Amino acid sequence: MGKRGPTAWAVCAVMAAALFWSSSYAVTKQVLEDVGPLSIGAIRFTLAALLLGVTVRLSRHRPARPGPRQRRQLYLSGFLGITVYFILENVGVDLSTASDASLIVATYPLMTMLVELVVFRTRMPLPRVTGVLLATVGAFLVVRNGAEVGGSSRWLGDILLLLGGLAWAGYNVLGKRASAGQDAASVTYYQTLAGAAGFLLASLLEADDWRMPGATASSLLVYLAVACSVGGFLLYNYGLRRMASSVAVNILNLVPVFGVIGAVVINGESIRLAQVTGGVIIIVGVALGMIERGQEATAHPGGRGSEPSGTATARTAAEAGPVPDEPEAAVPTARGVIDGAR
Repeated sequence: MGKRGPTAWAVCAVMAAALFWSSSYAVTKQVLEDVGPLSIGAIRFTLAALLLGVTVRLSRHRPARPGPRQRRQLYLSGFLGITVYFILENVGVDLSTASDASLIVATYPLMTMLVELVVFRTRMPLPRVTGVLLATVGAFLVVRNGAEVGGSSRWLGDILLLLGGLAWAGYNVLGKRASAGQDAASVTYYQTLAGAAGFLLASLLEADDWRMPGATASSLLVYLAVACSVGGFLLYNYGLRRMASSVAVNILNLVPVFGVIGAVVINGESIRLAQVTGGVIIIVGVALGMIERGQEATAHPGGRGSEPSGTATARTAAEAGPVPDEPEAAVPTARGVIDGAR
């Protein structure tokens, strides 16, 4: 029998997830006018944890509760991938621009490849090495443009966004080990619970500046929690179960494109040639880094049961927790892309 391609609904679901995650940068930039970066994370992920908790409780096929050791690992990965990552992201977006964030986050999959190379001693084929080098050049162009246009503040924001990539890479590696035997919703719930707790503590640093956000900021906070932190993840997981992981990840390469469009439309940011050039180079680098995965997906339809030892896949990432926008933005793993849950 011939191989069946992904259904139109599955493709639309992944594209919708990419759109939600990419929009989080521009939306966060808007909310930062009324709410501090730490308070945004506290509100967003507390709401997300409540929604996920209800989802898990209502599930008919809920797995057994993880043991104490596994829960500790899930909580630690959630703290790293949500609290640490999104603090760096929110502060980075506050200092920089939503368009810079969208482009820099496209390098996260390749950062995770490098972390896995160190942790798991995975091999790096030539196309992947070339992709890493190209993405590095692209990120350099974006950061240099930020320094030239926005000075030291925007440059620092871009650097914090790059450091966020390292935190997200560590989250994926740890989350892969901690998610055994659990479904995606349960893993995401435990990780989001820990991330929300970390943000609630961190947000106390902004207690002197707390005030009731306006109607617009409040609605955008709900959007971040419902659409980006919960909806995007569920849509992506729905699509991922109905297509090869390589196909899903290729669709997620739309995240930086959507993100830049959102920065222009929502925030009115202007885009310079250096940003466009850097973004194109980053996307080419990410595409090169996925060449081998695409070949494996062809050999093993559906992308299942064919991952080499020690290599995180897009499916593992989906089961390991929420997406940092959001690459939240996408789901950055060695063979996949994001978040910003978020």
